[in-house]
Amino acid sequence: MPYLTNLPADLIARAAGIRLAVFDVDGTLTDGRLYYGEDGRETKVFYVQDGLGLKRLQVHGVQVAIISARISHPVALRTEELGITHVYQGQGDKRACLLELLDALKLAPEQVAFVGDDLPDLPAMRVAGLAVAVANAHPWVIEQAHWTTGRAGGQGGAREVCDLILHAQGKAGNEKERWR
Repeated sequence: MPYLTNLPADLIARAAGIRLAVFDVDGTLTDGRLYYGEDGRETKVFYVQDGLGLKRLQVHGVQVAIISARISHPVALRTEELGITHVYQGQGDKRACLLELLDALKLAPEQVAFVGDDLPDLPAMRVAGLAVAVANAHPWVIEQAHWTTGRAGGQGGAREVCDLILHAQGKAGNEKERWR
């Protein structure tokens, strides 16, 4: 994975300690566009490689959570499909939601990664031991992040985060042989 070479030691150290990876949805797990059908129903497009990354985290003992300000049936369907049990929609205060989740899971802030793209994500990112912005994030979010992905939200940015965490924890290489 060329994008995981020559990373700063402090970034690898942060990623090595992650036990919970939290993702925003719109603009992070999707490209940020909102799609409405003629009947007014919302649809979303998710990137399949991001989904496999999220499943790989779970297989390797890293919990995954979703914290979104919006409420969306497609998000409920996708998270159920991926086996994500920590799903919080309609969260106007993502920081408060994250702090409650950390308390419930008995985790310290340095054990959580938060991945976002826009201003409502900043308070939660400031709590996280590893704050990540996807490549298409607002510039103010990128300024606050410990790392910015090379790929955009909804186009592989989340997968890069998953790969970074597994790489830092020494779990990425073991799986490569399985797929040969």
